[in-house]
Amino acid sequence: MKRSARPLTLRDVSEASGVSEMTVSRVLRNRGDVSEATRQKVLTQAKRLGYVPNKIAGALASQRVNLVAVIIPSMKNMVFPEVLTGVTNVLEDSGLQPVVGITDYLPEKEEKVLYEMLSWRPSGVIIAGLEHSDNARAMLAASGIPVVEIMDVDGEPIDIAVGISHRAAGRQMAESIVAAGYKKIAFLGTKMPLDHRARKRFEGFTQALAKAGIEIADQEFYEGGSALAKGREMTKAVLERTPDLDFLYYSNDMIGAGGLLYCLEAGYDVPGQIGLAGFNGVELLQGLPKQLATMDACRAEIGETAAKIILARSEDESAVFDEKLELSPRISHGDTLRSS
Repeated sequence: MKRSARPLTLRDVSEASGVSEMTVSRVLRNRGDVSEATRQKVLTQAKRLGYVPNKIAGALASQRVNLVAVIIPSMKNMVFPEVLTGVTNVLEDSGLQPVVGITDYLPEKEEKVLYEMLSWRPSGVIIAGLEHSDNARAMLAASGIPVVEIMDVDGEPIDIAVGISHRAAGRQMAESIVAAGYKKIAFLGTKMPLDHRARKRFEGFTQALAKAGIEIADQEFYEGGSALAKGREMTKAVLERTPDLDFLYYSNDMIGAGGLLYCLEAGYDVPGQIGLAGFNGVELLQGLPKQLATMDACRAEIGETAAKIILARSEDESAVFDEKLELSPRISHGDTLRSS
């Protein structure tokens, strides 16, 4: 579903429901004497169309406010704060103000946050990921405002996508690991399967290993969030279960750092006996005893690029951009991945 050129109105819902605009208004404001059958008909059509009521009253009703909705899954690690820094750096002197909503990787929460933010008619939406519920996609497509989906380009954007190919990132890391001579390889991931980008890296990773004639030797998934302690725990579990592993690839740097600390304390020779790599290139972890191999996910650049698109569109609605703007992440071998 592609973005509409204009936002939906009460008339669109009225025509789809076969009732008057006044009746639609009463239903959506939960006021007036309306039969239950009519109420359900209106609500069903409004949801199908992606209609969001306009909270801006009176003379401002047809205008947008100088807010940019930035909808992200989490603020609990350094990934999305760096994206927000990129957004803020571009918008701070523009008159546009970013407003942040958190979804906790939950589709139903994303719907709720999106509904509330769109009701204030922002000048644009920057939203993490390409995977959304049908209702969320309908709201975004019907909003009539610029929509930039960030972090990922492996999919079909509603308007414009800015990010990296996570499948390609996974393939690139697998190729580096294989080239360095590692053969017994495990994958460890958190927020699985809700983190679609980690899932795509895992898919690209396993595909590249298969092309090299190598199967994943073990895997350890955890539905919760990332932390050093969780990285230690997951690493201990997978090494006790499969002691002859010679490489551990983590879905992010935080659990990778925990795994590195566990391996060093347990007396493993890193990267000789066992290699490790994470993802995100988090600068906060540069004080570890060994520098973790990782991949820079271009976070600040993604935020800056997305904000520039929203700003350009706010000044000229006809501004044209490629549907997908793919950035190129870079691998850092650090001290935990042998050079090939």
